[in-house]
Amino acid sequence: MRAAFIAAMTAVIVTACDKSQKSDTSEPAAKTEAPVELKIAYVEVDSIMTQYQFCKDYTQILTKKGQNIEATIQKKGEALQAAANNFQQKLQQNAYTREQAQNIQLNLQKQNADLQALQQRLSTEFQNEQAKYNEALHDSINHFLAKYNKDKKYSIIFSKSGDNLLYADKAYDVTNEIIAGLNKAYKPAALKKEEKKK
Repeated sequence: MRAAFIAAMTAVIVTACDKSQKSDTSEPAAKTEAPVELKIAYVEVDSIMTQYQFCKDYTQILTKKGQNIEATIQKKGEALQAAANNFQQKLQQNAYTREQAQNIQLNLQKQNADLQALQQRLSTEFQNEQAKYNEALHDSINHFLAKYNKDKKYSIIFSKSGDNLLYADKAYDVTNEIIAGLNKAYKPAALKKEEKKK
């Protein structure tokens, strides 16, 4: 729909700018006729995020993963900090030879580098999981809307998030219909099966 709109706008601009030029002899491009009656609707995105069961399930999964990552990094960080404190204390007590102190210091630096690498890897995995969820959510909504609109025949369905639409008559709000349809079509078993694989 957006591509058709852009194409139509480009055609208007080109026509307005080229009035002074000769028309060429090639065949004119076929025009896409806009519907005489524009039938529109909108969906509250925030409501989908809080009421669509897929969003609820995946939010719970992502929250749990985020907490696990945080706990893992914190535990390893605290262990490393305790080892570094112990090293400093014994170093002040002259408990090590110079060679021992250097070896322990190198070992602590390696552990710190390993911890940072782990944090980066887990963070990347988490971001990839979020991107996968966003893509799955987008596909799920688009797939449902394509089937839903076969009967409804809307020309445009807007997404309303916060105040990105300055005014919208509630008569055009199809949010509840969309959420009900999405929840009816949702198969949580597939999500649980995927989680068991991990």
